[in-house]
Amino acid sequence: MPDLLIELFSEEIPARMQGKAAEDLRRLVTDGLVEAGLTYESAGAFSTPRRLALTLHGLTPESPTQREERRGPKVGAPDKAIEGFLRGAGVAREDLEEREEKKGTFYYATVVTPGRPADAIVAEVLERTIRNFPWPKSMRWGAGSLRWVRPLHRILCLLTDEAGAHVVDLDVDGIKAGDVTEGHRFHAPIPFTVTSFEDYEAKLKRARVILSPQEREEAIWHEATNAAFASGLEVVEDAGLRREVAGLVEWPVVLMGSIAEDFLGLPPEVLMTSMKEHQKFFSVRNPGSGRIEKFVTVANIEAPDNGAAILAGNQKVLAARLSDAKFFWENDLRVAKDQGMTAWTEKLGAVTFHGKLGTEKDRVERIAALARELAPKVGADADLSMQAARVAKADLVSEMVYEFPELQGLMGRYYAEAAGLPAEVAAACEEHYAPLGPSDAVPTAPVSVAVSLAEKIDKLTGFWAIDEKPTGSKDPFALRRAALGVIRLVLENGVRVKLIDEALAPADTVLGKAVPVAEGNKGDLMADLLSFIHDRLKVHLRDEGIRHDVIDACLAMEGNDDLYLLVSRARALSDVLRTEDGENLLQGFKRANNILSQAEEKDGVEYAFGADRKFAEEPQENALFNALDSAEQKIVPAMKDEDFVTAMEAMAGLRAPIDAFFEAVQVNSDNQVVRRNRLNLLSRIRDICLQVADLRRIEG
Repeated sequence: MPDLLIELFSEEIPARMQGKAAEDLRRLVTDGLVEAGLTYESAGAFSTPRRLALTLHGLTPESPTQREERRGPKVGAPDKAIEGFLRGAGVAREDLEEREEKKGTFYYATVVTPGRPADAIVAEVLERTIRNFPWPKSMRWGAGSLRWVRPLHRILCLLTDEAGAHVVDLDVDGIKAGDVTEGHRFHAPIPFTVTSFEDYEAKLKRARVILSPQEREEAIWHEATNAAFASGLEVVEDAGLRREVAGLVEWPVVLMGSIAEDFLGLPPEVLMTSMKEHQKFFSVRNPGSGRIEKFVTVANIEAPDNGAAILAGNQKVLAARLSDAKFFWENDLRVAKDQGMTAWTEKLGAVTFHGKLGTEKDRVERIAALARELAPKVGADADLSMQAARVAKADLVSEMVYEFPELQGLMGRYYAEAAGLPAEVAAACEEHYAPLGPSDAVPTAPVSVAVSLAEKIDKLTGFWAIDEKPTGSKDPFALRRAALGVIRLVLENGVRVKLIDEALAPADTVLGKAVPVAEGNKGDLMADLLSFIHDRLKVHLRDEGIRHDVIDACLAMEGNDDLYLLVSRARALSDVLRTEDGENLLQGFKRANNILSQAEEKDGVEYAFGADRKFAEEPQENALFNALDSAEQKIVPAMKDEDFVTAMEAMAGLRAPIDAFFEAVQVNSDNQVVRRNRLNLLSRIRDICLQVADLRRIEG
């Protein structure tokens, strides 16, 4: 079976687009081939700055012949109907077969579609792929109509089998497929031919092109860490930068340069951000002092002077960039030391947060008021929490953050320290934005937790009040992230706060000064926002293996706006349902509930008046009475103490007596007194279990 090799050779593809483009090429080509009847054993997709490549191993040489039976008109139908059927099926009248069915006798035709050779299918699929490729941005060039991310120069398309390699006949806007490619733009610009993927990959490497982006990335990291280690330093890990730089070079050459002494006093984060954002440099750190002292750059060429000129140029450009950063840093420090943070907090009044929610200064005042309310709930000092909230956004109008917005919060900590503010306040300036994502660390310092919670709750209630909720995949104000932040802050710090009473409602009250909310709508607004937070909680707990229906069973209980309490209950219930006793108890509960519900609907009464032991006729009934008494004695105090594990275990202990009861006892006895008593006993099972969680919401 032949192997297929495709290469689309162009001008430089932006690094951020390469990975997805390689995957899109693989998906579109393989899906198209399979749809046309070809199969393959394996596929590999690759990208470099100037090429996308795809190799398929074990491609079938042709698509199979297909036979399809089509039913036509009834025998005796008008000639025009029969002729239309013949044209559609592509057969002659004498090829028709008559078959008798219940509704009459019909004509049948067997349509044979011959198989097609692989190269014809490949040409068709590849042309369609190229013309409809899903680039985020594309361009036209010259006089043609073809669009590509950058001008497309060559198409390499080869089928290789035991007889050798042959080029697939394909022409896309004057670009004919061939067996020719090029190596490195400077080291090996002369075109060369290839005969297979193995030949292609080997010749590219000799022509100073590493085809695999993973191999380029590993080579960059290996050389960079070795160079740093030789100087007693270490490279700061940055997986995203590694991937991006691997997409900028075809033949990575690692060079390590120095940072001028004048700039070593800048905060490490400023150096790292400036070098990463502007030059795509890796930062090299002194592990003893934590200072950033050198940088690693990756060239795309082996220079005769071993990169000395490249480094000199890079260091000159870097010095200019860092001179700006140093100027901003020194100016901001002077302001913080001489005037304090109030020099910036006043300027926040000129920065709009949202047209309907006021300025950043308005928002800071709301956050400060709420942080003071929340402080006792998280073990924080109320005055410090309020002070921290008032300066937390001050760095937004600093010169450094204006130049490097990604440093907001971090620079706030530096400036708060320079202004002589308490350490807790300075830490909150940096940490109140966290967590920014599912893997981001959660603040644990009480003041930071209070301000972070207040910041996220203010955002949620504010955008709910102006009806700017997330819709579908759109979430321009990152409200899902804010809700997840609230959840993680509460759960990971063990915060006991009732969101409606102690957080969302106070935030809405403070917000109401800026955005009036009709009194009758406040309850609905808060309930809807709480439901949104619960939905994010379900997604968050899915990673723990806690099912949505388990959470729903706990949401139905009182106190569901206390997220810590809610999750403690859900975790305990989930653990019990994973046991054999828990699973069987659930079935027993559902059986009891179903029988009881049907009887109540049929009889038009509620069986909730308490079962009487004196009407018990079977030993299993007495055993169930005893078990229910014992379980209730454990469950009631356990639930009062919020000891869900004990309560769940006591509930699971009912499994055996409930099973025995149903095996030995007929609930719907002919004796109506006994029947009513047994139904009341089932009601007691339901009531006791529903004290723990609403098991009616559990699936299965």
